[in-house]
Amino acid sequence: MKVLLVLLLSGLKWGKLATTGGSMLLSLALYATIWGWRYAAGFIALLFAHEMGHYVAARQRGLDVGAPAFIPFMGAFIALKERPADVETEAYVAIAGPVVGTIAALAVYWWARSVDSGLLLAIAYSGLFLNLFNLLPISPLDGGRVTAVLSPRIWFAGVPILLALMLYRPSPMLLIVAVLAMPQLIQAWRYDPHAPENVAYYGVPLQTKLEYGAAYLGLAALLAIMSYDVHEMLGHTVRPI
Repeated sequence: MKVLLVLLLSGLKWGKLATTGGSMLLSLALYATIWGWRYAAGFIALLFAHEMGHYVAARQRGLDVGAPAFIPFMGAFIALKERPADVETEAYVAIAGPVVGTIAALAVYWWARSVDSGLLLAIAYSGLFLNLFNLLPISPLDGGRVTAVLSPRIWFAGVPILLALMLYRPSPMLLIVAVLAMPQLIQAWRYDPHAPENVAYYGVPLQTKLEYGAAYLGLAALLAIMSYDVHEMLGHTVRPI
């Protein structure tokens, strides 16, 4: 723990890297006190992979974006300093996080299987479930920003899922998501597909809608299956490392 605190104080002096390095080390220090430093480091690494997916995608589309920042017990985020030009750009940046995050989690999963490690399997599960949760079709989650390419009104499909999660396992994080989603849902309720500003932003070809819809459903299905399977595996005795 002392080593982590020393690293944290050092990270706060990194200048431009303070946001990422300092917040990452703070999260590591706090998570380590609960789950141990090895699990904490693995979980944060998967969070970082997810956020870097967003970051690289945003830079590819020429957007001004801040470095990843970590919020203990809430996750991480990147700050877009400008609005995407259209919904396809928003969807591209949004889906990149879960795609890269899923690849990273699957890599940890295969590593866990190869060395028969319960610890790595638990880390892989956290990454898989994290990316699955983020695909919930409600804004401001990634899934909401991806499915907006179809229509903002699809966010209402995520409401019963979010409510079910809140009833099944209440948490402050779910409550925060619900609060942040309210203005987006009001906007979706008032959405007029024929308004000039909406035509300009949401008007994308049918093929684009189908491509993103298929990618979203395929990724969500993969994550749901893998999350369930890995959860079942964790119920068996596996040798930790």
